[in-house]
Amino acid sequence: MRNFSCGCGATVYFENSQCVVCKSELGWCPACNTLRSIQADSNGQYRCGEPSCGQALSKCHNYVVREVCNRCVLTPPATGDRIFCDCCKFNDTIPDLSVDGNHQKWRRIEAAKRRLLYTLDLVGLPYGTAADGFPVPLSFDFKGDTEKKRTLWFNMNKEEQVYTGHSDGKVTINIREADDVEREKARISFGEAHRSIIGHFHHEIGHYFWDVLVKNQCEAECIAVFGDHNSPDYGAALDIYYKNGAKENWQTHYISGYATMHPWEDFAESFATYLDMISVLDIAFHADALFGVEPVGASFADISKHFAKLGLLLNEMNRAKGLLDLVPQVHTAGILKKIEFIHELRLRGMNNNSPQA
Repeated sequence: MRNFSCGCGATVYFENSQCVVCKSELGWCPACNTLRSIQADSNGQYRCGEPSCGQALSKCHNYVVREVCNRCVLTPPATGDRIFCDCCKFNDTIPDLSVDGNHQKWRRIEAAKRRLLYTLDLVGLPYGTAADGFPVPLSFDFKGDTEKKRTLWFNMNKEEQVYTGHSDGKVTINIREADDVEREKARISFGEAHRSIIGHFHHEIGHYFWDVLVKNQCEAECIAVFGDHNSPDYGAALDIYYKNGAKENWQTHYISGYATMHPWEDFAESFATYLDMISVLDIAFHADALFGVEPVGASFADISKHFAKLGLLLNEMNRAKGLLDLVPQVHTAGILKKIEFIHELRLRGMNNNSPQA
């Protein structure tokens, strides 16, 4: 993540919509591809505050009306039209905003989604909507469970619960994942080292890119690394996992216990870890940290080496504050082999980044 600054010189952050120093409005300008101060004109339109840009802008509908976005668009909307930014255009379903607390949860989910898409753009992975003509259209549903229950939300009846997951390009997120208390209950119940909104996005987008970059293209190569996704089938593997739990001594070859469930989950967990590594190293690089390396152009050997060093440092910092380790996993040779496959797959995707690919 790059560093951003307001026109007044103050540092601003990716999620900000207002400078805390000069109170200027902020917006992501798609022309200069960065977060800048924006100035309104007499017609209610905006211009990018970067002197070398000055592009005419309009706020995304979800910025103006919903206050869950901070991005702008280049095309002025026609009277009465709703226009969505390059992140919000992927939404098919938003939460029921008549329910108390849902607006705040949605804001948190949108912030995590923008970080996801920023990282995908950073590494050059191909994705798009049906309107873009993309062969596997990406879309998002953000939903809540249909009825409140006294039991824990992740033990509700199937017909009452929204399942976070992916299917045919559709990523669904249960908005309870934006409730800190409920999410921590789930993390402890499932024995997870981490559970976060961005973690869900990183995992589910891994399933999406299996469809985009692996399916009917390099499945044999993927099987050689992750195992045969055809046997046992996913449903049978799911039943076995929830009956018996993770495989014994899984830490040697799997990034998480859940990754042992099925090769598709192993792929998605490895994909999520790769995005974690890229995101953390990108922040460190732009902050001039001790272990900074430009991760997009770096070799996988350099990515894994620098991430391991930085992870140890950040874990010690977190422990000094009594927090969970930022990097709880030990990346063994077997695990790194899988993540390196994701790296090589990403490079192929960069070279074939076209809606008609």
